[in-house]
Amino acid sequence: MSAEDLEKYETEMELKLYREYRDVVGLFKYVIETERRFYLTNDYEMQVHSVQGEVFFEVSMADAWVWDMYRPARFVKQVRVLTFKDVNIEELNKTDLELPGS
Repeated sequence: MSAEDLEKYETEMELKLYREYRDVVGLFKYVIETERRFYLTNDYEMQVHSVQGEVFFEVSMADAWVWDMYRPARFVKQVRVLTFKDVNIEELNKTDLELPGS
């Protein structure tokens, strides 16, 4: 497989992922962003832990969608994320979900 073939494959996968995101985003209430992944979910719980001066976050989600082009199935029943990095949680407004040209 040439570098050009690999780049074409990745571009096609990213486009497919974006289209899937566009189709499912309206089903969810929250966007949760970590340093490694981007999630859509309707239900989450976040806890902040401090152990010996180190702070980390634990985020649990139920029935989530994961932005990851390498996963064969992006809908997951339960997700638990542990991270020392920032976690960004946003509530989606239904008006924010309309794409230009819709």
